[in-house]
Amino acid sequence: MTSFNDFGLHADINRALAAKDYTVPTPIQTQAIPPLMKGRDLCGIAQTGTGKTAGFALPSIHHLITHPHHTNPRSCRMLVLAPTRELAAQIAQSCRDYGRFTKLRVSTVFGGVPINKQIRDLAQGVEILVATPGRLLDLIDQRALRLDDVEIFVLDEADQMMDMGFIHSLRRIAKLLPSRRQNLFFSATMPKEIAHLAEQFLEDPVTVSVTPQATTVEKIRQFSTYVEQKEKQALLHSVIASEDIDRALIFTRTKHGADRVVRHLAGAGIKAMAIHGNKSQSQRTHALQAFRSGEIKLLVATDIAARGIDVSGVSHVINFEIPNVPEQYVHRIGRTARAGAEGKAISFIAPDERPYMRDIERVTRSKSEAMPLPENFNELVRNLPKPAQPPRDTGSKGRNPQRQRDEAFAGRGEGNRGNQPRGDRGPRREGAGADGQPQRKRRFRPRGGKVGAHKGAVKRVG
Repeated sequence: MTSFNDFGLHADINRALAAKDYTVPTPIQTQAIPPLMKGRDLCGIAQTGTGKTAGFALPSIHHLITHPHHTNPRSCRMLVLAPTRELAAQIAQSCRDYGRFTKLRVSTVFGGVPINKQIRDLAQGVEILVATPGRLLDLIDQRALRLDDVEIFVLDEADQMMDMGFIHSLRRIAKLLPSRRQNLFFSATMPKEIAHLAEQFLEDPVTVSVTPQATTVEKIRQFSTYVEQKEKQALLHSVIASEDIDRALIFTRTKHGADRVVRHLAGAGIKAMAIHGNKSQSQRTHALQAFRSGEIKLLVATDIAARGIDVSGVSHVINFEIPNVPEQYVHRIGRTARAGAEGKAISFIAPDERPYMRDIERVTRSKSEAMPLPENFNELVRNLPKPAQPPRDTGSKGRNPQRQRDEAFAGRGEGNRGNQPRGDRGPRREGAGADGQPQRKRRFRPRGGKVGAHKGAVKRVG
């Protein structure tokens, strides 16, 4: 197939593709679209940035258009599961773009935002629903959503789902789906656990693979520098000053580490924002929009964002800390060199991270180029600016009520403790309240009597 017109897609879809200047399909689209148009199940092995969203969305939208029927209240015809909020929002927007000349309704549900609006959006039913597993189950438990009308089920980034502990949620969702449906299963890697999960969802699937498992994009130049952990911040400042950066993603392993990097950059007068699971949804959306618009050139992220950020023009990926899972390295650097562009990945390797880097090189079958420390590096370390102070918590007085609600919901739909059943969180401590804190004993106050420590201490009055 050399053109999207060769697939036989509905005319309204071709109009939308022409409006986006899509002409030549990618390899994953060439392999996936024809069998999906025939209604086959599919197992796709593809890294992010290969065009797989269009690979499953285009034939699915074609099916929904060519087989129209009334959508029941609180139901959907196509369900797409994604591991993170950012990826869910990205997929939903792509579906809206591809169906812009149709009357298909697209909705997205995930944690971090109040649930009531999502309940209202689903009340009349939608054709396409993109969701994270946790919030999806919340809606089902509140009887705001049914899955018995699902015709197409898509599980995207299955290996990331497993890493985030969604396996039990996926099994529960699978039991709620109708037996007759089309299943689409996508994963960047295919270890034994993922292959076993695919067997539970798929029936006689077509398997497509466009890249060897856990390989890196050919157009990404990879560099590495060995440095002490406490000296990484000085090295980061040097790289930012010396490199011609359009946009750069800086990855850390922890949420607090991401905030520390942002404060150090702010202390040097360098503007950056952080995006991770402790941020409210409004904060994460604002940071991503600022990065996409070019308001900021540096975005510091944890691995939760490694697959949910699709921003063109990312020229550099900087691994401030090396991931302890080799596949995460592939997903991180895959944020650059997208759509045929070139990119650069730079890794800061502390002594205790060398085993992680050896595992990465063994899995990816590639070795990064050595990048020496700057000649004046010791002086840079001595003169490193102090980090900016974190903003003071002024308490609830004067705070935005909407933001407070957002923060209360933050973390739902991403595998955090707030989204797990009680049985997955461990036993509640004896005498503890819902927040896990010890409760004060209530003192017995009988009507007309004095307060005592217990019943036996109460003395009746007159």
